[in-house]
Amino acid sequence: MAAKDIEAHQFKKGQSGNPKGRPKKPDIDQYLIDALNDERNGITAIEAIIKTLIAKAVKGDVRAAQELLDRLYGKSSQRITHAGDTNDPVVINIHGNI
Repeated sequence: MAAKDIEAHQFKKGQSGNPKGRPKKPDIDQYLIDALNDERNGITAIEAIIKTLIAKAVKGDVRAAQELLDRLYGKSSQRITHAGDTNDPVVINIHGNI
């Protein structure tokens, strides 16, 4: 292959190889915000969701209550202790269906 053939396919100095740039991703966050703030029958979608979660939690739905409490207070932390010598490596055993 001759040098002229290679030069014809090289980028020109000062010219982008991708002039349109990276394709724009849809703004999913803004779409969700708009959808959740959409008002129907005098109530927004986010208000309806929250009221439904509260109603379920009051009726005893533990997952609904957990979601509300986690959103309000944050997930509870789990304390992990190491009972061995500080120079020993930490070994983690995971029990279950593996």
